[in-house]
Amino acid sequence: MNLIFLGDVVGKGGRNAVKALLPELRREYNAQFAIVNGENSAAGNGMTGSCVKELLEVADVVTCGDHVWDQKGFENEIQLYPQVIRPANLSTLQPGKGYSVFRNPAGGEIAVIALMGKVFMRDSAYCPFETVENILAKLPSTIKTIVVDFHAEASSEKLAMGRFLDGKVTAVLGTHTHVQTADAKVFPGGTAVISDTGMCGAEYSILGREVPAVLKKFRTGMATRLPVVEKGDIRVDGVCVTFDVHTGRASDITPFSRIVNV
Repeated sequence: MNLIFLGDVVGKGGRNAVKALLPELRREYNAQFAIVNGENSAAGNGMTGSCVKELLEVADVVTCGDHVWDQKGFENEIQLYPQVIRPANLSTLQPGKGYSVFRNPAGGEIAVIALMGKVFMRDSAYCPFETVENILAKLPSTIKTIVVDFHAEASSEKLAMGRFLDGKVTAVLGTHTHVQTADAKVFPGGTAVISDTGMCGAEYSILGREVPAVLKKFRTGMATRLPVVEKGDIRVDGVCVTFDVHTGRASDITPFSRIVNV
């Protein structure tokens, strides 16, 4: 079976590109399941219910990361969308779910877990390694396919998670840095790993933001508003993971990047 995962969606341009291209990608890769990280889909910061609704028109699950609560009111809206998975290693007092189990069109079930890194990230997150270990202990043994979105800054932490979970999950897919890395591989235990899947955002930008504004911030060191690039060529980055539905073990991971004009 094939599964598609798309990197961080940035703004309206990213949402439109995903809606336009994901159905085509699903046909191209014969993918029966699709997960999208919607982390920056609301004007570049967090998500709203309407953004989630748009993404779920073409995707099965939407994950997120450290910007999950950036949009006012989403702490209430998230309760309306069981397909949204926020980082599991946040406080249990926060709304939403850190993992969930979904029906696999090819048979059985797929568990999707979202985690947030600790290195160079927010101090409010608990240990992601201990958190995922506890989640795996709770999942029924009948669930073979498990996909982890690890939203983290440091490549070393992401690769460490991949090694830690090798043979225990189907895939560990990194998000957050918006730059697709060249280290996609299947580890010996059958776990597909990539440090970062990339982003769904403007091709001519800096991580989806307007170039002049970002350069001004770096050159002056002053607080600067960083507008999102919403139009033009939007790059859609992601991976296709091929795995055995009976064992949950991956046999291939194929990164891709496409351009769509919106």
